[in-house]
Parts: sequence; structure tokens; C-alpha cells
Amino acid sequence: MNVRNRIHEQVTVNPVVLYMKGTPQFPQCGFSSSAVQMLKSCGVKDFVAVNVLADEEIRQGVKGYANWPTIPQLYIGGEFIGGSDIMREMQENGELQVLLRNAGVIA
Repeated sequence: MNVRNRIHEQVTVNPVVLYMKGTPQFPQCGFSSSAVQMLKSCGVKDFVAVNVLADEEIRQGVKGYANWPTIPQLYIGGEFIGGSDIMREMQENGELQVLLRNAGVIA
């Protein structure tokens, strides 16, 4: 399976996918750490985190898949949401919580 198909499968099979540097337990950059904290503060208990540092093919492929040059990248319900700056903006105005609620991952 090529990298584009792998990414497509990951983001469509799982309600919330975060492509990040490191893991939720041990983020490898401040932006990835912020993204994890935002999801947790919204009440997300379970999400798929893909460590792009462990897979160079995914690291490069995800940038092309969303046409977005930076990591982290958040997908909810198969849709690309954005990086940590966009997540913060959406969290502050309540949009992030609405998307997560609509995806069935928070009450």
C-alpha cells in the first residue's frame, strides 16, 4: 500500500488522528505537545497519534496529503483541520469542541 493510501486509511478509519513529532506521552516538539494538550483539555480520551519521526515516508507523505507543510496535523472524521495554531484558534472560539462532539469523541 502506498503512503497516500496508508494516510487515507488512517484518517478515514479513526475518528481523530494527530500526526505529530513524538508520542502523546513524550512529544518531541512544543507544537505537538500543545496539540495533545488541546485535545485532552477538550475531553478527548482516545485518539490515534502517528509519530512522524518514526516513519519518514509518513512524515513527508502527510505534508502532501493535506498540502500543509508543517507537523502537527489534526484530522477529525477524515477531514484535515490544521496545525496547532488553527487548533488553538478553533478551541478558543468553540469550533474544535463542536467538531469533536460531532465526531462522537466527546460528550
